[in-house]
Amino acid sequence: MTENLYNDEYFMKEAIKEANKAFEQDEVPVGAIVVSDFKIIGRGYNMVEKLKDVTAHAEIIAITSAANYLGSKYLQNCTLYVTIEPCIMCAGAILWSQIEQIVFGAHDEKFGYSKHKKLLPAKLNVKAGILEKECAQLMKDFFKNKR
Repeated sequence: MTENLYNDEYFMKEAIKEANKAFEQDEVPVGAIVVSDFKIIGRGYNMVEKLKDVTAHAEIIAITSAANYLGSKYLQNCTLYVTIEPCIMCAGAILWSQIEQIVFGAHDEKFGYSKHKKLLPAKLNVKAGILEKECAQLMKDFFKNKR
């Protein structure tokens, strides 16, 4: 029954809420959540400027939050939802955390991990393009205001 209530779009909308928090704080608007058994166990948004930390990406913060929730460094049987394709650094964190699936909204042609797909194990399930237009629009709006 729970499975019918929640789907990839539902969880991506939650990641977009996180991205909007970043946007409101003048951070690059990327949001991420970690889901286990249809429950959000970790949330994060870019906090690079706020924390003055280049590693404070949404995915890293969400992974850390989920690991703290589970009391484990491994996030097996978990899905990471992120508004933009993860970068190489975040792909490394995804690899080490043993996340089972990544679902992302928009591709990142410049910094996305997909140019280096061998970084992630072949068994990792990846879904792309979930609410892609909404995710991409956040980035366009943010950078339009910067230029």
